[in-house]
Amino acid sequence: MIEALSQYHEMTPALVYIAGLLIVAWLAYLFASRVLLTVVRALASRTQHTWDDALVKNKVGARLAQLVPAVVINMGVQIMPGISESLEKLAMNLASAYMIVIVTITLVAALNALNDIYEANPEARKRPIKGFVQLLQLALMILGALLFIASLLDQSPVILLSGFGAMTAVLLLIFKDTLLSLVASVQLTAQDLVRVGDWIEVPQFGADGDVVDVELHTVRVQNWDKTITTIPTHRLISDSFKNWRGMSVSGGRRIKRALNLDASSIHFLSDEEITRCKRFALLTDYLTDKEGELDQHNSKILASGPAEIDPGVNRRRLTNIGTFRAYVWQYLRQHPQIRQDMTLLVRPLPPGAEGVPIEIYCFTSTTEWAAYEDIQADIFDHVLAIVEEFGLRLFQQPAGTDFSKNACKPVA
Repeated sequence: MIEALSQYHEMTPALVYIAGLLIVAWLAYLFASRVLLTVVRALASRTQHTWDDALVKNKVGARLAQLVPAVVINMGVQIMPGISESLEKLAMNLASAYMIVIVTITLVAALNALNDIYEANPEARKRPIKGFVQLLQLALMILGALLFIASLLDQSPVILLSGFGAMTAVLLLIFKDTLLSLVASVQLTAQDLVRVGDWIEVPQFGADGDVVDVELHTVRVQNWDKTITTIPTHRLISDSFKNWRGMSVSGGRRIKRALNLDASSIHFLSDEEITRCKRFALLTDYLTDKEGELDQHNSKILASGPAEIDPGVNRRRLTNIGTFRAYVWQYLRQHPQIRQDMTLLVRPLPPGAEGVPIEIYCFTSTTEWAAYEDIQADIFDHVLAIVEEFGLRLFQQPAGTDFSKNACKPVA
């Protein structure tokens, strides 16, 4: 058979054997990719484990199937008769280089599957490893590239590695961002600064939303308007940012807002106003205790002072702003959606050009955004509406209609 083929050309037998070997390699690939992979996928879908699903999802088996024809060619060339030594060596080098590429991308896919398996664990949010997986993938790719070049050139990879010593400075410059990101990823993970799902604010990048991915080089944030902001990982270490995780973990979200009262509406309460305030159930205990405290204090002052002192000037009295603060404090104490185990204050801030601010400082029993805003709105709706019951007025800058009304009044 070989002699008959040699009559046409001396290379004819080798070409026929090579063609036959390629056909066998192709059939082996079809068997591995169509039959074996189908069986593997069917078995993976029937199991309750998730690790096999992750391997199928990342196509680890499909990439391994691409290794079969290279193995067939590499083994077949060595037993093929009538092939020259140089052609055999070239075929084996090409097959080996191809196998290195396939093994590299298979390992990269396997690492992706490993990351998916790890992220299926709820505790993975606290310690994401995606950055480290990407670093390992990068190292595998560099090693694979070196072995690929060494295989094509039929040289030892040690010789190629020795040449990289002189290129250290260049490599450091090229991989500067990667090295910075590596250090940042270690710090972020070790110190538990950022997790997937955290709400963070990074004003330098206009980011305000949930962290959706933490990678080696970047951290992706989905803002509240559904846009995506990509932040270099190392910038989260070099720059400051705000993480709202503590608020979410605590189970309470802070309300810190003030309403401004007109300073001219603040006054002492008359007996008639005190009687009217006693209509409020929330003020019953406060007024009883306060009146007893004031009577005891005033009796001591008047008893120890000279006869000519004016009782109206020297005695302590209830004020409408103090009673209003007591009412708001009791209102928050009775509110079912306000955390009673956290800080709760109703305090006056320093008066200024916009009146006397009364600040409400408390925490809601939920951290969900929409529910939080509803609770805050309900509280201030009530407080703003009840102000006039205490003889107080809200401060408001005069509008154009206010000036026009005064201008139209006849001069007396």
